[in-house]
Amino acid sequence: MATLLEKLSYRVSQQLRAGWFSSHYAATARLSPPSRPKTNSEKQKFPDTKAIVKDLKRLFARDWTNIEAGLYQAPEDQWPNPLAVLRQSTRYFRDLKKVNQRKYNGGVQEVAKTNSTMRLPDYYLQNFHYQSDGYLSAESAQLYDYQVEVLFTGGADAMRRQALVPINSAIRQKGMRNCRLLDVGCGTGRFLKSIKQNSPRLNVSGLDLSRPYLDKAQSNLAPWSRHSLVQSAAESMPFADDTFDVISCVYLFHELPRPVRYLAAAEMSRVLKPDGVLVFMDSLQPDDFAPFNPLLEQFPQEAHEPYYADYLKDDLHALFARNGLVTEVIDRAFFSRIMVLTPEL
Repeated sequence: MATLLEKLSYRVSQQLRAGWFSSHYAATARLSPPSRPKTNSEKQKFPDTKAIVKDLKRLFARDWTNIEAGLYQAPEDQWPNPLAVLRQSTRYFRDLKKVNQRKYNGGVQEVAKTNSTMRLPDYYLQNFHYQSDGYLSAESAQLYDYQVEVLFTGGADAMRRQALVPINSAIRQKGMRNCRLLDVGCGTGRFLKSIKQNSPRLNVSGLDLSRPYLDKAQSNLAPWSRHSLVQSAAESMPFADDTFDVISCVYLFHELPRPVRYLAAAEMSRVLKPDGVLVFMDSLQPDDFAPFNPLLEQFPQEAHEPYYADYLKDDLHALFARNGLVTEVIDRAFFSRIMVLTPEL
């Protein structure tokens, strides 16, 4: 049972976190090139800041309820080193100047031009979010999680933690020592770090295309054993059939073109055991939460997300069902959709 002090510590830390990253979000908007002017009808559709803040508070309330109920642990880094945070903030705004130059000039193919010899899929050689080096440098890996927190005004980690509920439930049912988990598109390993914090003896694997991001993931997972990281595409995984008891996939599909999404879903179905569980999290789609629909439509205009508009139109239920995966649960957490799927019997 959580103490009053622990509850107060969580509440204050998340309020400070939201305020810090919200100020970065506002500063980013002021410093960035102007967007396409909105029509009067579009302006009326957009949720106001109060509505978004209210929904973020609901996320934090849900997060604490889960922690208090013992569904997962409180984040280890809810009180980060202030000097480290300031250094990250400095890096963020220094890189923002370059991001804005790309946004103004349409610079989205720098990665493809400068890394033409890399054996990586063409769809991946993009300056996603207009960020420097795309996903292909140590500096990008260092900045990425901070940039994501700015985008979600401090709610990114809390959103991801909602996926821990079905994951931890599946691990308990199968037994930690006998369970194997794969995180597809693991990036810097931040979500894997949360999984290991809650299940330290769990055997986990992370798969990603970016070597620098996997290096960062290795650093994040250094305190624990029983982990492996593999550089590979989600559409061609180097694993045998029926290898994993649990698969997680967090914020990957909106950055894949539709044919690759289908191949990745087929691969996850292939390597998942017949009694396994897939926990999928990605951006909301239209009408998952109608008040946010205009923000979803605007997002690919603000950030370079070449496959996002098509992702919004894709039928994820049908995509997974085509590969024998049945949707058991669908949920919403702030700007995220969570789906829990199992193989069809």
